[in-house]
Amino acid sequence: MPNFRFAHAAAPDWREAAASCVAQLHGGAASIGFLYVTDVLSDHLGDILAFCKTRTGVAHWVGAVGAGICATATEYLDEPAIAVMVGDLDPDAFQVFSDVKSVADIARLQLGFGGAAANFALVHADPSNHHIVELVTKLAAKVESGFLVGGLTSSRGKNLQIADGITEGGISGVAFADGVAVATRLTQGCSPIGPKHVITACQRNILISLDGRPALDVFKSDIGEVLARDLNRVAGRVFAGIPITGSDTGDYLVRNLVGIDPANRLLAVGDWLEPGSSVMFCRRDAATAREDMARMLDSIKQGLFTQPRGGVYYSCLGRGASLFGEDSQELRMVQEALGEFPLVGFFCNGEISHNRLYGYTGVLTLFV
Repeated sequence: MPNFRFAHAAAPDWREAAASCVAQLHGGAASIGFLYVTDVLSDHLGDILAFCKTRTGVAHWVGAVGAGICATATEYLDEPAIAVMVGDLDPDAFQVFSDVKSVADIARLQLGFGGAAANFALVHADPSNHHIVELVTKLAAKVESGFLVGGLTSSRGKNLQIADGITEGGISGVAFADGVAVATRLTQGCSPIGPKHVITACQRNILISLDGRPALDVFKSDIGEVLARDLNRVAGRVFAGIPITGSDTGDYLVRNLVGIDPANRLLAVGDWLEPGSSVMFCRRDAATAREDMARMLDSIKQGLFTQPRGGVYYSCLGRGASLFGEDSQELRMVQEALGEFPLVGFFCNGEISHNRLYGYTGVLTLFV
């Protein structure tokens, strides 16, 4: 069975952090590496990748830049830091790919192993590509399970990714054969504060009416009198939730409210809307986020027959310390529930699970 090793370090100079990571890996065979670097070091990403390739002998790497990165029980934000994991997967069981920037690129992309389709893929995507939602859906259809896991890069500079080399502008990642066993779950960071409403009138991303009433009137009713008196306070606290049709777990996509028009009683949402579909309103809530995180961890733990060999975790920038508290509490919850095992990842501008782009969620994937 494949084994994984991991390392992480923070240091003012990238060479010091990279050398510390390589030293922590303690040698040994490996065929693929996962590399996450805070955006403070993004100008040196090519150097860091070359250093890791040379010092470890691992030829294939995937990863991304993030405003924050994470490893087992540790979160790094706004400081120069690196997290690395290497695994000794069968070289014929994975395929690194990059530069998926359009639907045409997906049509040309060949993902497979000896005539068999790839089973699932771990991906990193560029939020500046306006077609990412469509690309995620179509790329998921290229893998047998229909499942992607990953995140949108988060950087105050370039949205750089790693796929054997440095890339940006689209989707990159690694596809796996069905012999690579994984378990994955998603946890929400927002909780509904009202019922589902039917969209009775909308235009593109503008909510005009819900349940036959002006959209802003319904919104005010759901959020309560205190917030309704001062709508400036809802920014970053209240969101739109779009229920996923056919979900047996009540799953929903969280989208930002991007505009309020009090005069015409309209709401603008960060996604395209369809008349006849549903929407509800959600609140960022630390207690509920912890409860759902515990639920997710219990669910994934129940399906395990052995200790995870390695894992990746993609969490929204709106989670972490701002939602779970200081001292890496979000990552510590994973460790407390599942034990000590190699885990790396980053804080994203949006999270990818199955064939959808989420927000304010955490996506945990384990190699088992």
